[in-house]
Amino acid sequence: DVLVIDAGESLAIWEPKVQNYLGFPRAIDGQDLLRRGRKQAERYGAEFLREEIDRIWKEGEVFRLRAKRNEFDCRCLLLATGVYHLPPKIPSVNECIGHSMFFCKDCDGYRVKGKRVVIAGHNNEAVEYALGIMTFTENVILLTNGGVPHWDQEHENWIREYQVPMYVDKIMKIDHECGALKRLTLASGMKIRADYLFTTRGDVFHNHLARQLGAKLDEDGQICIDLCQRTNIPGLYAAGCITPANCQMIIAAGDGAAAAQAINRDLFEASLRNGTLRRHRAKQVQRGGTEPAIVSVN
Repeated sequence: DVLVIDAGESLAIWEPKVQNYLGFPRAIDGQDLLRRGRKQAERYGAEFLREEIDRIWKEGEVFRLRAKRNEFDCRCLLLATGVYHLPPKIPSVNECIGHSMFFCKDCDGYRVKGKRVVIAGHNNEAVEYALGIMTFTENVILLTNGGVPHWDQEHENWIREYQVPMYVDKIMKIDHECGALKRLTLASGMKIRADYLFTTRGDVFHNHLARQLGAKLDEDGQICIDLCQRTNIPGLYAAGCITPANCQMIIAAGDGAAAAQAINRDLFEASLRNGTLRRHRAKQVQRGGTEPAIVSVN
């Protein structure tokens, strides 16, 4: 029995064009991708419930989950609670998310070919984003949005070596049309024309449930897993952006498939150890119909 408990806060709802999901050469809306995935899972018996888990603990081999309205028990638990990308502190920027403001150069760099791109951030990652986006366009500007640069000397040298225009003024205003970025106004009064904005403000990993169970986390707060998505807690698995995997939907889906296969294998092996499969087979034999249907004997 499979139950998917969904709080309805997937990052996919912010993505109007998922361009790197296999099988959709013309891209697909993130919400449509979620609907299709749910319909496919329901066809094979999975159930879905809109709910949010507050507390979780383990008693013996059973996980106990307490939500706002319900309580659940399960033998195997897969956490796919994801990550929240912190948007830059810029007025009205949320209206541009998924349209002209992005968080991942690997996911969305292809969109900006030949366009004017602004990178908002003041850490090493911001510098690397600026350099990486040069693969797609020559017009790249680095803005710290009022933050004090704290990239290291090597990254400072790269800014100079690759002649990256850089300004430290705070971004006071953005102008856009239906989410399509047009220009940014800095505190100095300077106006910069731009088509796209990438931010590297940081991520918040939704690991509170994993921490309640004592799952091992890395220094960034991501759940540590093995090659089969298992955590250090028996019966607990994790997949997607809550793990150290690259945060892309198709990778998260692959992680989920790997976790599902591991869960099936672990449950099968457990059924051999605890006699569950033996009892199941005994019921089959008792009902009859287990003998081969022999049509003829030569």
